[in-house]
Amino acid sequence: MPPMVKDIKIEDFDYNLPDERIPRHPLQKRDACRLLLCRPDGKINHFRFSDLPALLPPSTLLVCNDTRVINARITFRKPTGSRIEIFLLEPISPADYTLTFQTKGRCVWNCLVGNLKRWKEGSLEMMIEPQGAKGKVCLAARRLHPTEGNAHAIEFTWNDEDVTFASVIDAAGFIPIPPYLKRESEESDLSDYQTVYAEAKGSVAAPTAGLHFTPDLFADLDAHNIKVDKITLHVGAGTFQPVKAEHIGDHQMHTETFHVSKSVVKDLIDKKRNGEPIAAVGTTTVRTLESLPVLGAMIAAGDKSLHVGQWTAYTPAFQDMNVISALESLLSFMEDSSEEGIDASTAIMIAPGFRWKMVDVMITNFHQPQSTLLLLVSSFLGNDEGSERWRRVYDEALGSDYRFLSYGDACLLFRHS
Repeated sequence: MPPMVKDIKIEDFDYNLPDERIPRHPLQKRDACRLLLCRPDGKINHFRFSDLPALLPPSTLLVCNDTRVINARITFRKPTGSRIEIFLLEPISPADYTLTFQTKGRCVWNCLVGNLKRWKEGSLEMMIEPQGAKGKVCLAARRLHPTEGNAHAIEFTWNDEDVTFASVIDAAGFIPIPPYLKRESEESDLSDYQTVYAEAKGSVAAPTAGLHFTPDLFADLDAHNIKVDKITLHVGAGTFQPVKAEHIGDHQMHTETFHVSKSVVKDLIDKKRNGEPIAAVGTTTVRTLESLPVLGAMIAAGDKSLHVGQWTAYTPAFQDMNVISALESLLSFMEDSSEEGIDASTAIMIAPGFRWKMVDVMITNFHQPQSTLLLLVSSFLGNDEGSERWRRVYDEALGSDYRFLSYGDACLLFRHS
């Protein structure tokens, strides 16, 4: 892979973000937020999000992430009064997201634990009243063993065999809003921090570019002949992980699981064959779409691990691959396995030097300074005669009173020509 990519300094992707530009709550009307448009030639215009259908090119395929944020923060109180917070990261047993939410009586999750030093042994317990229970239910948590990093395997048990884990966390947990909102979760976040099309439970953070969509906006997209497809990528806590290394080559990118159906892969192949644009709603959708041809090329080469590594896409074999052939290999693999979709994972790092294969248009919010998401946006926008387009876009947004981060405004970006 090009060594210059790994040599990129994260401090070069810094900017001053005043705290007052980070709204603590969203606008009352989702699609009333502002929308900054950066055209392929770099020209910038300002709109409202409700204008989106008219701004997308004809025959665009719009792809959304239909993941649903779970109540991943569970707070227990010890008899001594100590507060122990358990943050669900990903299921261990059953490892499948759908199965773990359907399980009854017991499951094991990989979790972060707050105030761990106060929980040396024994079980934590709380009484809850989950939906479908005959009465109050005792939820218990027990530490099993450390896992990767500072996480732990936590066993959850509850004394009602008719109650699913989905009902348990709905009753016991809280929506894990981002730390930069600097407040506790509120009742309003239960709906505000979900897209209107959220379906597949599993994320600990919302795909926030999708928060601006409304049923009326989808109807308008349909009226403009914009087809909408959905993929699922479960957003992990790593999305908030700061880049602490000086060079991005020393930063370990987080892994996230995704699911893509056969019908979506077929639509993507059709769009690539016809030279028609593919638009991604949010960076999670971008990471999924750009991982797909890499996955297909890996399968064609005999690698059935179904995991895209952090730097896999930068090796010559994948940079120069035929995208349609790679997608067709992926589709053939899905058809041979008689599955309607594929479950895989990706740790793909998208930074300047990345060769874009899939996404032509990106809808996204404004991201934190020195973040991997800002690297992704920079790669997508490219440069203008030595000046970085991402910096012009962000300077324009800051100078025009745009709102930033999860509950902020959005931008519509076209990939640099």
